[in-house]
This record gives sequence, C-alpha cells and structure tokens, in this order.
Amino acid sequence: MDAGSVDAVVVAAGASTRMTGRDKITASLLGRPLLAWTLDALAASSVVGRLVVVTAPARVSEVAVQPWVHAHGARVVPGGARRQESVAAGVAATTSPVVLVHDGARPLASPALVDAVAAAASSDGAAIPVVAVAETLKRVAGGRVGETVDRAGLAAAQTPQGARRELLERAWARFPPDGPREFTDEAALLEAAGIPVTAVPGEATNLKVTLPEDLARAEALLAARLGPVRVGHGADEHPFGPETGLALGGIVIEGAPRLRGHSDGDAALHAVADALLGAAGMGDLGRLFPAGDPATRGIASGELLRVVVGRLSDGGWRAQSLDVTIRAARPRLGAVRLSAMRDAIAAMVGLPPGSVEVKASSGNLIGFEGAGRGIAATAVAMIRRG
Repeated sequence: MDAGSVDAVVVAAGASTRMTGRDKITASLLGRPLLAWTLDALAASSVVGRLVVVTAPARVSEVAVQPWVHAHGARVVPGGARRQESVAAGVAATTSPVVLVHDGARPLASPALVDAVAAAASSDGAAIPVVAVAETLKRVAGGRVGETVDRAGLAAAQTPQGARRELLERAWARFPPDGPREFTDEAALLEAAGIPVTAVPGEATNLKVTLPEDLARAEALLAARLGPVRVGHGADEHPFGPETGLALGGIVIEGAPRLRGHSDGDAALHAVADALLGAAGMGDLGRLFPAGDPATRGIASGELLRVVVGRLSDGGWRAQSLDVTIRAARPRLGAVRLSAMRDAIAAMVGLPPGSVEVKASSGNLIGFEGAGRGIAATAVAMIRRG
C-alpha cells in the first residue's frame, strides 16, 4: 500500500466505567497520557496518513490543544452516546478509501499489525486482528458453572479494524448508527450486513486498558519495548539585576527583581534544559546557545527549552519525568506560583503536570541565593526512547 493512503479513527469517547473513577484515556503511562501512546502507535505505521480522534463533546476543546495531538496533526471531533455513533462521526471526518478504527485505550498495537490490517482491508474489503482463546471457557449463571464451552474456532477480536469506506456506508444504510440495534465493533456491523470480514493474526501485547490493573501491565510492556531510562542533572544560578519582572519556571512574577543573564535569566528552565540535554548525551545549554550570540540576547528561556525538546525528539528521546528545585530567599514562592511553574514546564516539555514536580527552598541563609542576592535551581530529568 502507498504511504499515507489510509486514515485512522481513534475512538476515545467512552466513560471509563470500569476504571473505578480513573479516566483511562488521560491516565499516565511512563509520564504521558495513554491516548498519546495510542496515537504514536498508529502514526508509526507508514500507511496511516491522517488521524481523527473522537472524544466526548464536552472534551473536544481540551483534547484538541494537547501537544501530542498537534504533533500528529490529528483532527478532534465529538462522538455520540454509543461506540457506533462515535465511529460514524470519526469516519465522516476522513477521506481515504480504506479506514481503520482503533480503540483509544489500546496503546501497544505495532506498526506491523496496523499495516497487516490495512492491507487485508484494502484487498478483501474488511479485516480485523484476532488472537486465539487460550483459556478454557465456562458458561456461568448465578455464581455456578453451567457448562464448558468448546473454544475450537473461537478467537478474541482486537483493533484496529479496517474496512473500505463504501462497505461501511453500505452497512450503515441498513443499520443506521443511531438506530435501535447496537454493535460492539465494526466487524459485528459488517457481519450483520452480510459483508465478509477477514481475520488476520493479532498480537498478545495489543491489550485494551479496561481495568485499573491493566495500566500496570501496559506500562510494563511499554517500558520493555522502549528500553532503559536515562537520567540527567542540570543546575543554574543567576544574580538579581536592576530590572523587574522575574522570569522563573516559565512564568513571570511582576514586581520581583529580574535575574541578570544573556537570556531572560530563567534559572529553573535553564536547569531543566541542561538536565534533558545531559540525559540524552547532547552536551549543555551553553554549547547549544553560546552566551555571546546576539541572536539570543534577552530571549525567553521557554524558546530555548522548546529547541532542546525538539533536539531530543529528533534523536528519538522523550521526557518521562522532571524534578525541579529552586533555591531563593526572595521572592516568596508559594503553592500557587509553584503549581503555575509546574504546569508551564509540563506544557513546554510535553508531559502531564503529574509527571513534573517543582519545589522551593529558602536557601537557609547559605550562599548568594540564601542571602537574597540571586536564585539557583537544579533539575533531574528522566528520559526514554519513544
């Protein structure tokens, strides 16, 4: 199949009813939301050109602004009350002759699996991945075993499921998405319409996160796939200058003295940048942006950090977590400011806020920062391939 010739719809409009109050789509896996990994998995296939994310109507604006959505140029559309209505809304936003539909809670599908389903759907009309049922099956009623079910010929269905657009439209003409009959997946719809569906070998690791314990399994599988964590340490310090408007941790504290430096002097962001570069073996901020370069005089440190994050991404690295400590006798950094810094840094690096920690110390009258003459910051970064 030609590169980019297939559109993929990611269905993420469910209510996570079996997750005991947790939203599985935004649940953290190795420092990133589960849905971000799902989009990465589909985008890794050479045949997938366009991604469409279907989410609950109330969450469209929230999901659409996420950096991991923008990274893949994904379109976000509102879904319906049932899966089949959400799928129809997603397919309506695609244009390719063959469309894949994938569960948002399946972050581990391999590019080979996506390619195989797309190829079979293109040649045969429709295809789904399946895995053999390994366990003995029992029919249970009222807490008692009624009978043993013969598992010969049985298989568990996975996603992505693929079909030619014309076949989906034919099936919906007979069974409208908002009609009374409900279908658990696209294969069930096509079967009801008399359209053959090809089975291709699925993957045991292509699990769907449904229960809380599934998150730990998915995280372990991802960690094994991506390899070991690398850790970097960064540190920076700047004295106060004569100007006001303190840039620190990605926010500006009006009225506080500004730090003196070639850029805006944000010691916390400089420490984060150095920690990331160190973890990736890419040198330090000073080598990347020499202090004498007039092009970066007075530049916002957030711009420098975005370049660093881009360098890591180009090298195949992604931040997993950050721990930042700021030492300053002044100004007072309370919970509100520290939380704002955490959120700002998380957005710049592409992490959920829960994977970033920003804390502060007064310096205990030790050193120039403890004496109130400047600010120092340290950061520890964990990164992984991915």
